[in-house]
Amino acid sequence: MERRVGTVSRGIRCPIIREGDDLAKLVTESVLEAAASEGFSLRDRDVIAMTESIVARAQGNYASVDAIAADVKAKLGGGTIGVIFPILSRNRFAICLRGIAKGAKKIVLMLSYPSDEVGNGLITLDQVDEAGINPFTDLLTLEKYRELFGENKHPFTGVDYVQYYGDLIRECGAECEIIFANDCRRILEYTKDVLCCDIHSRARTKRLLKAAGANRVCGMDDILNQSVDGSGFNSKYGLLGSNKSTEDKIKLFPEDATDLVYAIQKNILEATGKHVEVMVYGDGAFKDPVGHIWELADPCVSPAYTEGLEGTPNEIKLKYLADNDFADLSGAALKDAIAGRIKSKKADLVGDMASQGTTPRRLTDLIGSLCDLTSGSGDKGTPVILVQGYFDNMTD
Repeated sequence: MERRVGTVSRGIRCPIIREGDDLAKLVTESVLEAAASEGFSLRDRDVIAMTESIVARAQGNYASVDAIAADVKAKLGGGTIGVIFPILSRNRFAICLRGIAKGAKKIVLMLSYPSDEVGNGLITLDQVDEAGINPFTDLLTLEKYRELFGENKHPFTGVDYVQYYGDLIRECGAECEIIFANDCRRILEYTKDVLCCDIHSRARTKRLLKAAGANRVCGMDDILNQSVDGSGFNSKYGLLGSNKSTEDKIKLFPEDATDLVYAIQKNILEATGKHVEVMVYGDGAFKDPVGHIWELADPCVSPAYTEGLEGTPNEIKLKYLADNDFADLSGAALKDAIAGRIKSKKADLVGDMASQGTTPRRLTDLIGSLCDLTSGSGDKGTPVILVQGYFDNMTD
């Protein structure tokens, strides 16, 4: 019988992962037990994906607020530090800000406006327009911001992040001054020692600051990029991708997990004879059209994956063929013509009009986004996702 189902994404329930657990063994067993329980079989090119969270937990990749403070003080001098372009998040940034504040005498906190880098809004563009403010050039003091815009609570969390971050800094023993600007160089009017907290634009921000005469410049990726007094670390991303674990401890983005993904691939091959692909995923790369929040607060979607997930899709747009090349066909004749075109497609469709409109994104970003949406971030208990049929087309 002809297959009638294409891509399937399944959440796989797993035990609660603890530090030191053999994650390759647990993930392999969980997938095989799910297959036996639900009556499905693994196939070649299935994708097994696991959240970055369980990988970091198994690695024990944690660090304390005090470790952050020590590294910030060592790298930025411990005096007046400009902390610029942080995201507005209790889970992602507030715990890091505690450590940053403990490593300085004074924090000049410069927030971008009308929103942070991932779309969490302080105010709206309409409010900016009505106030006659130019967000590309104008710097606002806290007093001017309050005069123009008053108190603005986040619509989802109910938190006034301006007040929250200021109070947090002072509670940690540092002085605090808050300003609002979108040109990173404006911070140099207050201090020459700067911690850049933006995620995806960090390289440009650092470059501009250094060219403008900054003294010491670090990004979040430069803090805890090596162990401090035995702490966890991430050699590539530092604090980027970290999450709150407890009130005084963070879970860092997982350190190198390449051996892990290949170990799971090997385990599945030995158990089933099937060659699957394996990846670690964090935030999906998509933007919510209502809340306007860009999900990707991690530095990348996938920090580790097997080589079969390298590259981008190589697909033909079916509706283009139906409306153009085979516009005079219908029914079985149309289906057969399209199937023939798919089977004879080139290995690289770049520049081919028949591929226009297909998604020009990396496979790991696409599949990671699917996995992130499937697993959720709450109490589903499915930190492992099995994706089947992703690499199929209508002829398979």
